[in-house]
Amino acid sequence: VQLQASGGGLVQAGGSLRVSCAASGRTFSSLRMGWFRQAPGKEREFVAAISGTSTATNYRDSVKGRFIISRDNAKNTVYLQMNSLKPEDTAVYYCAGAYGGRYEFWGQGTQVTVSS
Repeated sequence: VQLQASGGGLVQAGGSLRVSCAASGRTFSSLRMGWFRQAPGKEREFVAAISGTSTATNYRDSVKGRFIISRDNAKNTVYLQMNSLKPEDTAVYYCAGAYGGRYEFWGQGTQVTVSS
């Protein structure tokens, strides 16, 4: 499975941005998909995840109510809609996929910068 993230950019605080992650392969619907982020000088952190059939999602507390993760299995794509963005959301955002307990497939990352 190969993952390709896109859609990052520069946005003002309070604005919105949607990042996407396209996956190769025929088993996308079997993958749990997640979004992670890494800010400069900080460790990578979990942002959100969604089950293969979209029946379950979870988020880190700081993005609950602002970010929405979704997926389109027909397009082999997972999305992260980010609303009410804050400067502290600035980071490189990575998508990842897992068949089991660990995320084993990672995209290359897309930069999201939120200006104050």
